Amino acid sequence: MAERRNPRSGRRAGHAPDFEAFAAGAAGRLLHTATLLTAEPLEDNPRARALLTAALAHTYAVGDRLRDEDPYDRARRDLAARFARGTRRRRTGRGGVLARLTREERLVVVLRLYEGVAEEQAAALLGLSEARVRAVCARAVAVLRDAAGPAPAPGGRRASRPEDREAAVRRLLETPRPPVPAGLAGRAAERGARLARRRRAVRCLLGTLGAVAVLVLFVWASAARPWEAPPAETTPVFEEW
Repeated sequence: MAERRNPRSGRRAGHAPDFEAFAAGAAGRLLHTATLLTAEPLEDNPRARALLTAALAHTYAVGDRLRDEDPYDRARRDLAARFARGTRRRRTGRGGVLARLTREERLVVVLRLYEGVAEEQAAALLGLSEARVRAVCARAVAVLRDAAGPAPAPGGRRASRPEDREAAVRRLLETPRPPVPAGLAGRAAERGARLARRRRAVRCLLGTLGAVAVLVLFVWASAARPWEAPPAETTPVFEEW
């Protein structure tokens, strides 16, 4: 696999030791992101750990196709997508700072105010309009502000401007990071390697089936010659003696 460097960790995101170095550098922040999304306590976040392991495994499996894409961005996008797909029946948290928010509100707040993803990028990632992202973010900020009480803006004045309220929420999200389980990067690499092997096997099978289909079509065409006009089946009309 070609060498890829993650600007956030300064390490390569390749296979085996390269991937484990990237995962070890990025796992702390990504696990915090996952824990904010699942709204679990920092010390008891099994869903967040499962989400992160799956996202890192997928990043490993597609590593040879990342080209110039930042592996951190790929892992974060996969993490957000898995959370969006997997929590439709579980909308409430268990005590995290974002437990009051809905799934959509958590996604928008975490991406926009914790991860710093641009509004248009967050909209594209979540399949929403930019106006929808702005509205959801504003609603979530209002909910969190009401829950925490009014926070003063810099200079001692009350936070009344949108940017002041968002800054207050950013400070709320910057909680201590949850501890990364030992061996998480290695487990993700092993899982990603299995996933990559399955995908290669599927591609090989599809390629073989495609080659067989072409061969069958060639043999049939050689025997049937469908491009030739069929022989006439009626006797020509007798016109003269």
